[in-house]
Amino acid sequence: MSRKAQRLVFLLLGMAALGGATALVLSALGGSLVFFYTPSQLERHPAAAAERVRIGGLVEEKSVKRDGTSVTFRITDGKTDIKVSYRGVLPDLFREGQGVVAEGRLLPNGSFHATQILAKHNATYMPRWVAKELAKHDKNLESAAAGPPPNHFHLALRP
Repeated sequence: MSRKAQRLVFLLLGMAALGGATALVLSALGGSLVFFYTPSQLERHPAAAAERVRIGGLVEEKSVKRDGTSVTFRITDGKTDIKVSYRGVLPDLFREGQGVVAEGRLLPNGSFHATQILAKHNATYMPRWVAKELAKHDKNLESAAAGPPPNHFHLALRP
């Protein structure tokens, strides 16, 4: 076999090995990946009842109703909103008008049952694509969509 043919075989075997390794990693992570949707995206493409998803947006003003350790509220992206129910202790930063991410399952009646609530500190920590999606529907968030000024970064540590 010529040197050129040997290099081609080596290259093809390397690409096949890389593709196989990528497929193994993705299949191993497949069960633990959680997708992030805005209420509008969830309305257009509803998740299966058994699928664990995350929804994010702003807690709608005057929508929070507490009953002991249970709470219901609405998450909005400025265009669509979704009712969320949660049982447990809410984060200290949770409040109306604040960014929030809820992880859980979509119920058959169209509401969302959250198993975990994550409150956002402010728009600075919002992923750029989420801020852009929200800014499409709320002109007050356009500055958040631009992201932090150049040469600045933020470090968000998770407990």
